[in-house]
Amino acid sequence: MRDHRATLLWAGFAVAALVSVALVLRRPDRLSDLHIYHGALTDLRAGRPLYGYVAPNGGPFTYPPFAALVLWPITTVPLGVVEAVWLAATCAAVVAIAVPVGRVLATGRTATPGRGVAGARPGTSVPVSIAAVAAVLMIAAPVQSNLRFGQVSIFIVLMALLDAMAPPSRMRGVLIGVAAAIKLTPLLFVLYFLACGRYRDAARALGAFVTCGALALVVLPAESLTYWAGTVAQTSRIGNLASLGNQSVHGMLLRLGLDERSLPLVWAALVAVICALALLRARALSRLGRPGHATVLVGCATVAASPVSWTHHQVWTVLAAMLLVGAVGVARRVAGALLLASMVLSLGAVLAPVSMRPGVQFLFENARAIGTVALCVTGFGAVALTAARTHRTRPAGRGWPRVGVAALGALAFFAVQPLPAGADPTFKAYRLPDVVNARYFFVCQGPVECAHYSTGAPVTFGTRREKTKVRVNGVVSEQVARLDYHSAPGGPPRTIPLLAAYPGVRTFSFRSATMAHGRLIAYSADGRALVTYDELTAATR
Repeated sequence: MRDHRATLLWAGFAVAALVSVALVLRRPDRLSDLHIYHGALTDLRAGRPLYGYVAPNGGPFTYPPFAALVLWPITTVPLGVVEAVWLAATCAAVVAIAVPVGRVLATGRTATPGRGVAGARPGTSVPVSIAAVAAVLMIAAPVQSNLRFGQVSIFIVLMALLDAMAPPSRMRGVLIGVAAAIKLTPLLFVLYFLACGRYRDAARALGAFVTCGALALVVLPAESLTYWAGTVAQTSRIGNLASLGNQSVHGMLLRLGLDERSLPLVWAALVAVICALALLRARALSRLGRPGHATVLVGCATVAASPVSWTHHQVWTVLAAMLLVGAVGVARRVAGALLLASMVLSLGAVLAPVSMRPGVQFLFENARAIGTVALCVTGFGAVALTAARTHRTRPAGRGWPRVGVAALGALAFFAVQPLPAGADPTFKAYRLPDVVNARYFFVCQGPVECAHYSTGAPVTFGTRREKTKVRVNGVVSEQVARLDYHSAPGGPPRTIPLLAAYPGVRTFSFRSATMAHGRLIAYSADGRALVTYDELTAATR
């Protein structure tokens, strides 16, 4: 008898896919990363350097040279056809990922339908689970980001997932090696194979990786030398790594304002600990007959450890959240639901009105990175260490107090954190060329208007709230020599440029994520504080 739940879920998936594709096609900047691939390879075919290409939006080609060989066919057909095929292939990849993960969700194991195990919630059919995974994946931010940008990340996840979960064979490990030759992060699975004693799989993965690199060296010698001799380490080419889209440990440390000298050491130490714990947990899960959980856990470790983990990289975290939601135990389900919510919604933007402390706002803005790290460290709630206990032996209702205490403890911890000013990656102070932009300089435009606007006070300003940021714009009097902004308690202030835009008038403008704890201080030439504005909620005066 057909399960109508599966039919409804597949219908939801189809609607979400069609709507998502339609919205992508309406965007003027649609599939921008795919256009970078196409433009860079077109330049390469014309004899220009692959890594010298810069797209109209400023984006370069950042992948290893073997990726250029794999993507070469997209230059042989019209770009419109490439776009259509790429979007369809992305949706198909979502379904292909949902099949093995849905089976794990329904059975707790990879290939033993109908057998429940400790830590897996029984009673859900495999078809329903597969459809549910596909539908949730389609609306999650990582898949939406893959569709919007035309990214290869979804295909890298698919290759690594299928290979690491595959039954023993002479080819197991090869797909991961090929995936790593396209994008380096799957190399962590080689360490996972070694930790599990799967030495032949590790050898095949490394062999495939080296073979692909050697092939690229033969076909594209100049590009291969350029990439491996220096481009591979130039992560700054990818964009602003401190932006909220980079939900890796490295990105989180950058947003905390860690100084440049200590950042590499702190990051390397944290990544080593996180990966070691994740690999140990994954090995335990694998030995308990849960290669699906182990594979997803290692995938999450690649997200946490990579210097750059944009939203489209974070498909692994969505899969982990769904496995937690389908597990036994209140704590795991609640943790999975919270993690899944963070992967569907941008909690920093949605919950900004209720984040009364900068630490809480930091928690919301970095929820994906923090959740991924917590998963790597705990390994699905230490399920590998408690697998022998079945949920029937636990008294009902015991999980809720633990969940409540843990949640309150986490909020209390972040609420008291005196985060430095660097924890506000949205901050930007505008300079003289920006004065003509009425969106940035909205208080007054022109010398006469600005002169009339000045009230004789040290600082006269107005604020304007937008969806994800607040702007401050105003003028200062002659007695003000310096203007500093503190976006959060602790840490160094931001110095706001005072712009002589018009004769006899100095203006300023900056933006910040929230003004709830902002403090604007004007100083005289002798360093004396003239006036202080707290919370910056004043209306235009």
